[in-house]
Amino acid sequence: MEVESDRYNPLIGRREIVLKAGHPLKSTPSRKDLRARLAKVYGVDASRLYVRSIFTRYGSGESRVKVHIYDVAERALAFEPDYVIERNGGVEFKTE
Repeated sequence: MEVESDRYNPLIGRREIVLKAGHPLKSTPSRKDLRARLAKVYGVDASRLYVRSIFTRYGSGESRVKVHIYDVAERALAFEPDYVIERNGGVEFKTE
């Protein structure tokens, strides 16, 4: 993966990253796979990372991925639209 842009938004408390993900002769990677891989690469919990969009041109073998990584998982619920949260696996509530 190649980082096109990486900026920090201090007002919201998140990193906004745009990546190029190469996948020659393979289908577009799933959000679940991208989320797990990026969480490992950036060293954050997957509950703080949201894949906003994946765009692949027909036949190119390369996707443009937009990702938001929040400082605190609860901030994501305030700023991410419901459909983005659902596409990324929904919210997991921990009961104690």
